[in-house]
Amino acid sequence: MVAQRSIRFVYDVVCPFAYLAFRQLSRIRVHAEVELHPVLLGGLLRHAGGPDDPNTVMAPARAAVNRRDFEAWSDFWGVPLHVPAGHPRRSVDAMRVLCSADAEQREAWTATLYDAYWQRGEDIADRDVLRRVMAAHDVDVDAAIEAGRDALRASTQAAFDAGAFGVPTFLGGPRLLWGQDRIGLLLRDLGAPLHPDAWAEPAATSPRRVTGLRFAHDFASPFSYLASTQVERLAAEAGLSVEWSPILLGALFRAIGTPNVPLHAMNPARQAYARRDIADWADAWGVPMRFPSHFPMRSVLPLRASLVEPRATAAIYRAAWAEDRRVDTPETLGPVLEEAGFDAAGILARTADPEVKAALRENTERAQAEGVCGVPTVVLTYDDGSTLRLWGQDRLVMVRAALRGWMPPVASR
Repeated sequence: MVAQRSIRFVYDVVCPFAYLAFRQLSRIRVHAEVELHPVLLGGLLRHAGGPDDPNTVMAPARAAVNRRDFEAWSDFWGVPLHVPAGHPRRSVDAMRVLCSADAEQREAWTATLYDAYWQRGEDIADRDVLRRVMAAHDVDVDAAIEAGRDALRASTQAAFDAGAFGVPTFLGGPRLLWGQDRIGLLLRDLGAPLHPDAWAEPAATSPRRVTGLRFAHDFASPFSYLASTQVERLAAEAGLSVEWSPILLGALFRAIGTPNVPLHAMNPARQAYARRDIADWADAWGVPMRFPSHFPMRSVLPLRASLVEPRATAAIYRAAWAEDRRVDTPETLGPVLEEAGFDAAGILARTADPEVKAALRENTERAQAEGVCGVPTVVLTYDDGSTLRLWGQDRLVMVRAALRGWMPPVASR
């Protein structure tokens, strides 16, 4: 008999995404054993060269999207989640308590602490509250905190040494995976025959129907490329057409206070992971991917060209991200358009039209006004006028669910 693989789940109770992932561990246990690996998130982030609390340096637009995101996942999986007053609370004592537990105790203790923090909003940084919360397990909290002090420090260091730079992280599979949104990739690694946009289903659906799908994108983004290879298929399955909405990502980033090239602003561990993550998703989607030798690319010209001729979008993405061809000058973009069967001279001539330039600015300003913080962002419109914005090619699982009837509370009029 082949021994079952063991996966280490790296977590801190203060993180909503780790809480959501914890509630999905039963799905992973079908394919592997799961060992709980508590860490102090602030310490892990310091090891990786970041601030203890990323929210303190996050652009407001990005922070708002983050919050809508975990609220959407909460609804998607049917997991109760209420953001506690004063979040993020200090979790060091709670995590020391968990480090003092044996493997059998740790599961139940973790569930209790997650329920206290993310369902009842209790301040587990207060030792009196922590004593009351853990009383059901007959825990001497003060003794457990002392017993877990060095263990938490060692556990955090071990996770960092294994490559973790945030939570939730899954260690022990063929590759390190970070985020509750990577559970689908983990399940595939463990042998589950799952499609990347069908690895999870929503807990409930709505009678409302999606009537429009807008795809905000920029050729400068590898994740836009990845999503662009799938979004037309998803739309067609729902009887919809994609409204391509090219935006100038650099202008959006400047407007909302995000680094112009986020990849270059990441710490080395995060940057290395992001590059590998791009390759992982290309492999999962089964699409060719060659990181451009000329990255970061200038995308104004191809964006304007795609406004003139939206049908050329796929050819431009393929040239830039699958063939490592420049598309930022008339001399390099022209052949790409010609080879795809388009009137290159006519399209390039129209990119200088004032109305085309204005359309690109207007798309970008519209994205900013809507709270978009990056690309790709899919904007779904429901038949009652509500809209739902989903950011990232790793949210196509939610796009698919929405096209089949899911509508989270974060959808707005």
